[in-house]
Parts: sequence; structure tokens; C-alpha cells
Amino acid sequence: MADLSITAASVVLVSGPTFQATAGEAITAGQAVYNSAATTVKKAQTDGTSAEAAATGIALNGGGTGQPIVCAGEGARVTLAGATTAAGVIYYVSNGAGGICPIGDIGSADYVSALGYATDTAGAFTIRITNTGQVLA
Repeated sequence: MADLSITAASVVLVSGPTFQATAGEAITAGQAVYNSAATTVKKAQTDGTSAEAAATGIALNGGGTGQPIVCAGEGARVTLAGATTAAGVIYYVSNGAGGICPIGDIGSADYVSALGYATDTAGAFTIRITNTGQVLA
């Protein structure tokens, strides 16, 4: 499998907490993000450092460097429109910057960071973050 194919213009917060930050790089709605500084977020990825893999949420809007980004945080429910998901499957931060993928796409030596789980086949997603800080053996 590959990263979820998300329609950025149709990412929607259903319920739950959000946080606002400043983009530390160009970000697209639907991408997994991590806190790179006190109020700056960047795209999370598992093939860099453990800090880069430590997801904090999913971007709800896009923007360039220095622009405000609103993110869905832990416990939020979102619709990742366009994504074909499987109910009950846990999805992870991908090694592609900002990507979201199933566990089978995490490579050996990539950090393992669970982002949440799908509740249907049409992109309904609940954010339940577990940043293990460990690489896949």
C-alpha cells in the first residue's frame, strides 16, 4: 500500500480539540505534523529524527512558511476526504513528509508513530497519537 491519498480541500474537523501554530515549511491540509519549535509545525516523517516522527496532529488547512496553520489534535475526529481507509485499521506517520500510511509501509529503521484509526472506509478518522520513539526492527 501507499500513503493515503487525501483531498486537501475537503479535510474537515468533525469534533474535538484543535491547536494553532505557524508553518515552519509549506504544509497541505491532511498532512501529519509535529512541533518543530514552540509555535511552529512541520510535516512529520518517520525516516528522519525521532523528533520529526513525534506527531502532534493533522493539518486542517494549508499554508506556506510563516502562515497560520490550524491542526486537529489528540482525540479529534476528522474526515480525510478522498482517502480510502479500512475501519478499525491503525494508521501511522509515513516516511514521506506529512504522509499517513498503514503499518506495512513503515520500513525497518523508521520510527514508529501511530497517528490514529479509521472508523469507516471513506476517510473518517480519530486521532490517537502514540509516538514510540523506537525504530521498527
